[in-house]
Amino acid sequence: MSHLTRTREALAKSGFDAIVISSEINQRWITGFDYQDGLAVVTADRAVLLTDFRYIEAANASPAAKEFEIVMPSVRMAEAAYEIIKSSSAVRVALEEATLSMSGCENFKNVFEGCTVSGGASAILDGLREFKDAGEIETMKKAQAITDAAFSHIVEWIRPDMTEKQVALEIEFFMRAHGAEKAAFETIAVSGTASSRPHGVPRDVRLEKGFLTMDFGAMVDGYCSDMTRTVVIGKADEEIKKVYNTVLAAQLAVLDKIGPGKGCRKMHAIAAKIIDDAGFAGCFGHGLGHGVGMYIHEAPSLSPRAPMSRVLIPGQVVTDEPGIYIAGKYGCRIEDMIAITEDGFYDFTHSTKELIEIV
Repeated sequence: MSHLTRTREALAKSGFDAIVISSEINQRWITGFDYQDGLAVVTADRAVLLTDFRYIEAANASPAAKEFEIVMPSVRMAEAAYEIIKSSSAVRVALEEATLSMSGCENFKNVFEGCTVSGGASAILDGLREFKDAGEIETMKKAQAITDAAFSHIVEWIRPDMTEKQVALEIEFFMRAHGAEKAAFETIAVSGTASSRPHGVPRDVRLEKGFLTMDFGAMVDGYCSDMTRTVVIGKADEEIKKVYNTVLAAQLAVLDKIGPGKGCRKMHAIAAKIIDDAGFAGCFGHGLGHGVGMYIHEAPSLSPRAPMSRVLIPGQVVTDEPGIYIAGKYGCRIEDMIAITEDGFYDFTHSTKELIEIV
């Protein structure tokens, strides 16, 4: 079932007659075309991609042309959208409440005379994007394969006298050179004392001895991958080995239990208990994982703040990424990306989890 068909079905159930899609990611999700400064408008009987001169030729040659009318309007985009809505006799119009500015929302309300205009599109689209179809899963497999290859490359390439920035840039260059359209997010490569910061920024300093945490992913056809691996610069002492093995045990324990029907909050609790019982209570301060798709962070959330009723459902793609962080000393995280299936899960991530020492 195409994304357009799924959207129309969800639109009908929601009570809206039309949806106006203004965010670039949701436009790409529903049309298959990556562009800026336009709108996608969907009603029960029309699907129109509105764009300008810069993108019109590419849009007509894109997969979007199979399901969408491609239109370069001579009036403002909002006015063109209104003409489409009127032609379908649509009255109840959904806008993207999560990404549209207040002024943008007011502009649509002013232009869409006679229509009832409200938010609701973000909730509809986010709910649809949460569940990946077979094609999306295959694309994410390609993205993670590039990410795995980048890790294999970087552990052979790193020298202790390099800087964190050099490591991060080399990872991103490798991914781009091997098929990624770009990095899925800003690459993290932090060492020594800076590794205690879960989202630390790579510094222009020589790699410190101790843990080097690398969190990175590739984007392929708009879809992200996400992986973290932690290595050691120099030789690992017994304390470092204990931290690493505790994180690994927590990560593997989740993989042993995860699957459809399992509680999102429960998955976090499994990892947290192992870390706490090993003597690191208070050192695992973030959620176990998050959804991944066209956004690097999507629903669902695997955290202690997830609703008790929230369970994993086939089609979701989530991360399993416990960590231990000791402020001012070091930190360690291990992360895989996982698809929930009817009978369990599929682990996209194939990079080794053995403790690697770079000397």
